[in-house]
Amino acid sequence: MFEQFWMVAGAHFLALLSPGPDFFLIAQAALAQGWRRASGICLGVALANGLFIALALGGFSALRPGNAWFNLLQWSGCLYLAWLGSRLLRSTGAPLPLPQKGLHSPQATTGWFTGLRMGLASGLLNPKNALFYASLFSLLAGTEKEIQVFYGAWMFFAVLGWDLVVAIAMGHPSVVLRFSRHMAAIERTTGGVLILLAVGVAAAALPRPG
Repeated sequence: MFEQFWMVAGAHFLALLSPGPDFFLIAQAALAQGWRRASGICLGVALANGLFIALALGGFSALRPGNAWFNLLQWSGCLYLAWLGSRLLRSTGAPLPLPQKGLHSPQATTGWFTGLRMGLASGLLNPKNALFYASLFSLLAGTEKEIQVFYGAWMFFAVLGWDLVVAIAMGHPSVVLRFSRHMAAIERTTGGVLILLAVGVAAAALPRPG
């Protein structure tokens, strides 16, 4: 069991290390608004992953490549990434405010829940998440259900913990000061990366000849 756990945890952590749209969204938000505001995005991404984990645990067939629902997920994700990327490409690079202790306002609260929705949308509309969990849990089909549930809980908290680490690192005042002069370039680069990811998703979703 321990060997299998480390195999599953290792594969999952390597997948987390690979930058995707969730990473760029969290990093950009943390740089612009601090890690506390970006934590809403982190939770939204984790909840989206949790939903895919639950569906994979239940053997939900709509997560299988080639299924009409999976194709719809791919194209929805493609459009979402393209829309988000185009917004960032038009960034004016507003100055970055340093995080201030004890600052709580209705606007900040609204921003946190907006981030939660953005993170949830980003995670749900990323077909790679669905494919990864469906593939991983298909390999664990012979494992006891209780152990699979433990693996799923571990992966949920691993996603949340890793995203919070990214947000805290990117939202640290010293990092904010370092990147402040280049915010427009960072956001536009992020926008370009997201659009490239959208193109990659679209290419993967196109039917193969023959």
